[in-house]
Amino acid sequence: MTRPRLFSVVALLLLTPACAKRASFAERSYYATPAAVADEAPNTESYAHIAENAFKRVTDDPLSTFSIDVDTASYSNVRRFLEDGQLPPADAVRIEEMINYFTYAYPEPEGAQPFSVRTEVAACPWNDRARLVQIGIKGKSLAPAEIPPRNLVFLLDVSGSMASADKLPLLQRSLTMLVADLRPVDSVGIVVYAGAAGVVLEPTSDRDAIVAAIDKLYAGGSTNGGQGIEAAYALAQRSFRKGGINRVILATDGDFNVGVSSEGALQRLIEQKRDSGIFLSVLGFGTGNVKDSTMELLADKGNGNYAYIDSLQEARKVLVEQAGATLVTIAKDVKIQVEFNPLKVGAYRLVGYENRVLAHQDFNDDSKDAGEIGAGHTVTALYEVLPPGAEGAVPGVDPLRYQQEKAAPAASAGSGELMHVKLRFKQPEGGDSQLLTMPVADPGSALDAASADLRFAAAVAMFGMKLRNSEHARSVSYRQIRGLAEGALGPDLKGWRRGMLALVGLAARQQGEPLDAPATVAR
Repeated sequence: MTRPRLFSVVALLLLTPACAKRASFAERSYYATPAAVADEAPNTESYAHIAENAFKRVTDDPLSTFSIDVDTASYSNVRRFLEDGQLPPADAVRIEEMINYFTYAYPEPEGAQPFSVRTEVAACPWNDRARLVQIGIKGKSLAPAEIPPRNLVFLLDVSGSMASADKLPLLQRSLTMLVADLRPVDSVGIVVYAGAAGVVLEPTSDRDAIVAAIDKLYAGGSTNGGQGIEAAYALAQRSFRKGGINRVILATDGDFNVGVSSEGALQRLIEQKRDSGIFLSVLGFGTGNVKDSTMELLADKGNGNYAYIDSLQEARKVLVEQAGATLVTIAKDVKIQVEFNPLKVGAYRLVGYENRVLAHQDFNDDSKDAGEIGAGHTVTALYEVLPPGAEGAVPGVDPLRYQQEKAAPAASAGSGELMHVKLRFKQPEGGDSQLLTMPVADPGSALDAASADLRFAAAVAMFGMKLRNSEHARSVSYRQIRGLAEGALGPDLKGWRRGMLALVGLAARQQGEPLDAPATVAR
């Protein structure tokens, strides 16, 4: 996906030719007796800075353009911090990923469309002057028999930093659950990397052989991720399934610490393989070495998704229960562009998606990369919208010297529409985008009349803003967040939404905010 990113010397790799010593690699220590776990290392986790989206006046910029995001890593990473008794770093909190961690009851698409789009407008719970607009996307669900054959290559970090129980041991148990669901038409190959990289299992459908290879791995040595990525793509290419799912699944704590940095070479390789039909997904593990921005970028450039695995329950969610969404792409390069009606909107703010914002001209440029939707995926975006006259505190721009004042609103502005939503997407193997459009009206609904999905998404957004100490949610309390979420749990068959309530309680305790008083929600 297109997004600005700063790379550290630690995080990036010089892509060198794939290891030529495959025959001798299996004879190395990875199949020997496990070594002792290394002494505890200092915490070197890193997160890219997030500059929170500000309000924009419609008279200055009536368009908002961004790429969708289906990553969920931020939520489970935030959960890890809170369950460890810490507040997460502000830059670890990506609100769109927290919202999109949960599924929503959006309608299934009809006909040949790969996804449906639903919009809803209600009162904003954290700003009594604003309206809250929800855009919900639902990817087409696939029955197991409809899932194409899978050519999966596991690229596993077995460096010394992966030795702790929440890293390689958890990874091994996680992948074993995925392997249990493989069909005879599916195949798995395994590449590992540490001081060197190589193939330890050629692609096979033999579950016993796959599990045996996973069980024999253990952590040791420094990390050379560049060779591993090249070796994994080469293996995926040799076993390429035309019309199937061809994907490299990188599992790591993100600690790439050997090799000369080369941002351009790494991106070019991943983009080249992406264009050839081999996508890349990333699974993050563990504590202390998480290079969050690097792992996120690798998945973005590889047309995949980035998830953080903090438990076996999360592994089951990502790799078993949502395997279709994780592995099966039904639409790629999905972009959203919203035009706001100046007669109805004075200013607007996109909640989250800071690293997904696109230039307006990128919307119609099919060469620009954007996000992917997997089978059954739900994607949610929220806008905080101020009516005309309420944008007084939003900075504007001075009148132009060499151009005329902005033109009067077009006749269509009198339609009563709040905004107009456009989406562009490509078929998984297509090169030309298709366009969907829809107007959005505001019926004036109160928050308590809104759907459970809008109310719960709003509660998650408030939780993220509270954790980030957002200027847009200064008056929000954890009691308010809990009250809104409790009233919007819905069926919650997997208990994911109730799990967020527990995290709200942990965060409140960390910040000394009692939760025993009744919750109140702005209307």
